[in-house]
Amino acid sequence: MSQYVESRHRVFCYGRCITGQNHSIFCLALLLITVTSSLFFVFDCPYLTKELSPLIPVFAAILFLSVICCILRTACTDPGILPRATPDELLYLERTDNTQTVALSGRIMELQMRSGHVLQLKFCQTCRLFRPPRVSHCSLCNACIANFDHHCPWVGNCVGLRNYRYFYLFLFSLSLLCTYIFVFNIVNIVLRSQNNSTVADAIRETPATMAEALICFFSIWSIIGLWSYHTYLICRSVTTNEDIKDTWATPHRGGNQINPFSRGNGLVNCFATLCGPLPPSFLNLRAIVKQENSIPMTVTGTNNNNNNTSDGIVRYFPEENGNYSNQVGNTSGIHSTQQQRYLPRDYA
Repeated sequence: MSQYVESRHRVFCYGRCITGQNHSIFCLALLLITVTSSLFFVFDCPYLTKELSPLIPVFAAILFLSVICCILRTACTDPGILPRATPDELLYLERTDNTQTVALSGRIMELQMRSGHVLQLKFCQTCRLFRPPRVSHCSLCNACIANFDHHCPWVGNCVGLRNYRYFYLFLFSLSLLCTYIFVFNIVNIVLRSQNNSTVADAIRETPATMAEALICFFSIWSIIGLWSYHTYLICRSVTTNEDIKDTWATPHRGGNQINPFSRGNGLVNCFATLCGPLPPSFLNLRAIVKQENSIPMTVTGTNNNNNNTSDGIVRYFPEENGNYSNQVGNTSGIHSTQQQRYLPRDYA
């Protein structure tokens, strides 16, 4: 019997690729990028290479490959999915504080960080765990995501702890590609108009160039604006979810809550986000374990709303020693006289 995490994510290549459920908008984004770039390579690059420089298509190809690699890496990387609590972990949470008369779904746990900041951890009723700092539940993917930024339909996946840097690089490279194509579309029309009587004749000579210019013109403003917005967030070390909810600017305990995750310098925050070590996945989708006994999940005081059997299930297999992500070990002795105490997982 294997332990599992319920989610709407899809798993491919033996756990090496994890994507969201809806790929229609993601395929549309890939189609727009590929078609626009192909038109540029076919109709503009030969003329520009002859008139200006053969390096023009080379730089365009580098930018195009960078965009494709970044969007695929963003879409196929585990964003930081947290496994749901096991029945043994729920049983431990129920027994940790017998003085609590409130159900788990209504409890709040306070966490004091090394910096002295005190954060409140809320209980996620769906994933059945206390959400660590910066963790939020994505209703579209039906999973708790570490450092949840937002769910991006253009990449078909959540953007979180493990794929945010690839999402930012995707926006940056796409901004450069759109600007590059748009500028050389204008250059192409100007050069052709010098050999024709009017600009209209130059446009009729290469209508694909005008189509590329229109696509880039209407796309470039939103792309550059989004990239600038995320640059601003990185400098502050704030996620989109925290910025929308105004997490670090609301009154808390008589004053404004200071962001404990900011290093106090925008350049240092950028370096830590884009160049820092990438944490490993909380899931282990390729390890094999032996069958273990499990206790039935009958926890009092908890709304067990586990009716999502129709949703997709992401299965993960913890390490054989049972210590993966502070996961519980063998549960065969749970009903014995000396019951084993199971430590809660620690993602913070």
